[in-house]
Amino acid sequence: PQKQQVRVLIENMASLRGMGVNIASILPKPVGRATKWDDDDDDDEPQPQKQQKPRSSGAPKVPPQGKRGGWVPRNLDDFGDGGAFPEIHVAQYPLDMGRKDGKTGKTIALQMDAEGNIKYDAILQAGRNHNTLIQGRHQDLVAKKVHEMDVDRPDDEEVLSKTQETQAALEKIVSGKITAAKVARPEINQRKEAEYIRYMPSKAGGNFNSGAKERIIKMHEAPVDPLELPKFKHKKAPRGPPSPPVPVMHSPPRKVSQKDMQDWKIPPCVSNWKNAKGYTIPLDKRLAADGRGHAQVVINDKFAQFSESLLIAQEVAREGISARIKERERQQRMEKEKKDEEMRQLARDARMMRTGAVPASALDKQAGGGR
Repeated sequence: PQKQQVRVLIENMASLRGMGVNIASILPKPVGRATKWDDDDDDDEPQPQKQQKPRSSGAPKVPPQGKRGGWVPRNLDDFGDGGAFPEIHVAQYPLDMGRKDGKTGKTIALQMDAEGNIKYDAILQAGRNHNTLIQGRHQDLVAKKVHEMDVDRPDDEEVLSKTQETQAALEKIVSGKITAAKVARPEINQRKEAEYIRYMPSKAGGNFNSGAKERIIKMHEAPVDPLELPKFKHKKAPRGPPSPPVPVMHSPPRKVSQKDMQDWKIPPCVSNWKNAKGYTIPLDKRLAADGRGHAQVVINDKFAQFSESLLIAQEVAREGISARIKERERQQRMEKEKKDEEMRQLARDARMMRTGAVPASALDKQAGGGR
């Protein structure tokens, strides 16, 4: 029934269009913008609309094409409803397409174990300390047998040896740090004697200084922790000037002659590939810099041998061709003579038959049959 109603509606609209009636003026205006194409009859679920960012009222004016030198699109209003500007060589994100939000991905690289199997429990170690014990495999949940575990209690000698090794390792670490601290901070080794100071208050009486007339104060340096980090950062002083260089003994200056100037004249480098400053270089200078005039042309002797071999092969080929041509002409001549002889024989036989005599060919046949 719905298809029939649609068909009737289409027929009515066609008839109205044929009568010259404007259908758009009759139909009401659409309430909202369509989110599907007209041929999407199968999908009845409404498609969610993307929320577009509102454009500001005072949108900047985009320069026309060809006059966009120095202009760079900064916000979404600069793009309008279009895409990026290809003539502007900057990163552009029209409608925020391709823009990264700065969040790091949580994809974990594929890892393999010693047997070549995929470690699916690697995702459990992501974001955790490597010392954290995670049991994510079936083998971790299987109880170990007694013979696979070393459950015997160590004896006293083994306990003593392990204790001494641990103590020696810790003492080595502590002594190294103490030695380094003493070298860096020499005030640790300087131990001063305690000083005793007699103190007499200005106000005497029972109400002041607990009724005492004098006090003795003992002053000594506070102990310094050798493992404490330094509180001040020492900057290294800049290195002083080095020792003066060794003097080089030169001969006394003399006047340069014209010959010396010509000998020390270094021609400029002429390259066949680069000319950064765009100089016009004459061809003779290029040929001189190329060094072609200094090179001696040497022809290999094998070129002459090769040419002579080619001439000999050519003569041999010509002789073979002429011999084949002569043999072919001789065979053609023999065939022609044979055909002429056959034609003469036929003419002779025909002449003899006309005169009534027996042809020679018939006699030859009879002679051959008698034999």
